[in-house]
Amino acid sequence: MKICVVSDSHDRAPMLAAAVLAAKTAGAELVVHCGDLIGAMTLRPLFELGLPVHLVHGNNVGDPVALWNLCKASAGLITYHGGDIDLRLAGRRLFATHHPHYARGLACTGDYDIVCCGHSHAASVLQQATVAGGMTWLVNPGSVGGLGAPATWLLADLASLEFEIRQLN
Repeated sequence: MKICVVSDSHDRAPMLAAAVLAAKTAGAELVVHCGDLIGAMTLRPLFELGLPVHLVHGNNVGDPVALWNLCKASAGLITYHGGDIDLRLAGRRLFATHHPHYARGLACTGDYDIVCCGHSHAASVLQQATVAGGMTWLVNPGSVGGLGAPATWLLADLASLEFEIRQLN
């Protein structure tokens, strides 16, 4: 299973939609948004693409009532998880949050195969040593909104645990 990981769209709906479309074309079946969406309407263009979206808020929450209403209108396509996501996908354990320090702490536990975060607007993929002596993937897709850095997103292959940072053109 391939998934699209995005973060920090900051109201840039066309850029978010372009990343999700590219991910869908590359075989992604689901989107994880690691926060700082801000305006709920930023998600509206994703309805047409049909991929399930799992979303956390960041430090720029926006209007949570509008976000809940949009989730309701999506008929289950978009799920807002609050501050963090804990998912089981294709036999993998995935955790997502907005804040890198929180993500690093959760990666260290060894409870997850992949921990995703945002906030820094700097894309990265690394392995974090766990307290049990293993390794957890810690990934940050950067800012799909292109704030302070090129607009990036991440394509993750859960079967092979391969991660590719992709840049919007």
